[in-house]
Amino acid sequence: MAATNTYLFSPNIISDSPISRSPSKSISIFPHLCSPLHYRSLTRNIPLPGVASITYPPIDMEYLESEFSGHGVTFTGVNDSCVVRMELENGSIAKLMLPSGLITSYKAQMWHGGTMELLHTTVSEGQNGSPVIEGGVSLACKCENDEGLSWSPSSWALHEVKGDPQGSIQVELICRSSDGKIEARYMVTLQQDLLTSEIKIFNLGMASFRMMGSVLSHLTVSTPEASYAVGLEGSDFFSKPPFLANFSILPPGFGKRKTQASKKYRDPKSFGEIFSSWGTNNQNYDDPEKIARQTEKELEGEETDNYKHLTDEMSKIYKSAPRNFTLIDRGRRNSVVVGRDGFKEVYLLSPGSRHESYGRYSYICVGQAALLQPIIIESQSKWRGKQSLHNPNM
Repeated sequence: MAATNTYLFSPNIISDSPISRSPSKSISIFPHLCSPLHYRSLTRNIPLPGVASITYPPIDMEYLESEFSGHGVTFTGVNDSCVVRMELENGSIAKLMLPSGLITSYKAQMWHGGTMELLHTTVSEGQNGSPVIEGGVSLACKCENDEGLSWSPSSWALHEVKGDPQGSIQVELICRSSDGKIEARYMVTLQQDLLTSEIKIFNLGMASFRMMGSVLSHLTVSTPEASYAVGLEGSDFFSKPPFLANFSILPPGFGKRKTQASKKYRDPKSFGEIFSSWGTNNQNYDDPEKIARQTEKELEGEETDNYKHLTDEMSKIYKSAPRNFTLIDRGRRNSVVVGRDGFKEVYLLSPGSRHESYGRYSYICVGQAALLQPIIIESQSKWRGKQSLHNPNM
């Protein structure tokens, strides 16, 4: 039913080619996508893996409106996509795109009586003039085994809408592999002070498989210099190159001041190479074993700061983090409690504070993840994982 997205894990920012920027301008064809943030016209010398670069089947707007309208949900067609708007009576709003499944906006009620956008989403103009969407909350995962299975959920269909605007609204999406052996369900639930993204993967075949990936959230901040992660003290971590998916935002040259990325890292050919290439570089040494030992020592560590300042450029995977921790932005005077269930790892990325405040790179990326250790889903069984973004600012 759903075609595998071959661009799912390709890097959409890092490239050998230079990036030239034209004057900023708004792309007005997406007025219903997200709150005004940073709309930039970017010219790149490589194909851009965004919503516009993926071929999706056409969406039947009449069917969606007749079958699923109500419950606090409305539908708006935008080019070949559809924006699903979920709105509660207390003012909280979430926006989800079909068929990509990308959550582009989460406006939460604040202590001052108004609402505030918590997600960081950008719309840029690609090389061929079509829009490229990055950021927000997205699911990037892949199922593989040693028998030739390789499948990623990419094209989602609306399966069910439940709830009401007085309490909570849930939108359930579904995606199946072409052979019918894997089914994925993605539930996005908006509550008065909470947005959750839950994934269920059903193994309907006779062989087990490995699932690797993450639910990635780009949370908007005034600047990483004013941002802190609270509650990670004592957690073991690995410093790794950024996990790049279709909707990832990453500054050009990220990490290259410390170590020049290898060609394999910049241009991975397969899903497995992205993980196996972590920690490598393109320098030549006479003693590779010595370098490997030094690299391993540098990459592993234990978090010693319970109020971790995110001002520096960083990309880490925590393998023993608490199920809930808090991201604080002192510039915008708000915080988000990030929670997980089912996933065992936490991915945390900061682009660093050398960029413009309130600009394109004013965000913190957090992901509930299975990147270091895959999740094994046995035959005729299912697995469930969830990320929650709790708003404590009401």
